[in-house]
Amino acid sequence: MTTQEAKTPEHEAIYMRLRQMILFGEVAPGEPLTILGLRERIGAGMTPVREAIRRLTAEGALAALGNRRINVPEMTLNHLEQIAFARRSIEPELARRAAERANPEMIQELREIDRRLDQAIGSGDVRGYLEQNYRFHFRLYEQADADVLLTLASGLWMRVGPSLRIVCGRYGTSNLPDQHDAAIDALVAGDAHKVCAAMEQDILQGLDQIRNSLKESGADTA
Repeated sequence: MTTQEAKTPEHEAIYMRLRQMILFGEVAPGEPLTILGLRERIGAGMTPVREAIRRLTAEGALAALGNRRINVPEMTLNHLEQIAFARRSIEPELARRAAERANPEMIQELREIDRRLDQAIGSGDVRGYLEQNYRFHFRLYEQADADVLLTLASGLWMRVGPSLRIVCGRYGTSNLPDQHDAAIDALVAGDAHKVCAAMEQDILQGLDQIRNSLKESGADTA
């Protein structure tokens, strides 16, 4: 256990573990889950698991099915279009604000994250791609100093992450969206407009892949 993990209260650590399981596609959309099953899977006590489930259900990342079962809601085209509208409204603004506050340390961190992301793409490591892609976006967005927008963006990623995992599993990692090099170049140049454009294009490409996957699978529009 790291020093940071040792300092994290158990209930928060369990919440973050379950959150990552959902965000990075370790739990499939529609897969029925139980508190007992998650407790055994995570290796945690009943009370912190129950609290984590309560929080994630309130955030929309989990849905109650009855009979003490829950699941990650399955994506629909209707929900995807709503998420797309929200992400295109919020994330480019976070990128713009971040670009105005960029510094060499942040840019170097983004380069290192992007290096690990490229390695994951090259090796077909879906879990690694999802994690490093998330870390790239949110390391950038954290620089924006916009807590309200950051919280909204985080919630939207919770809803779309499991579907991106399905896309990666279906099509592999070779054609995944990655406009990060363009974003980094724009940050170095101090061009906030180009940073916004690169990140918006990155978002749109990912959403298009999910949309196409849903259409191919005959997903409901509700």
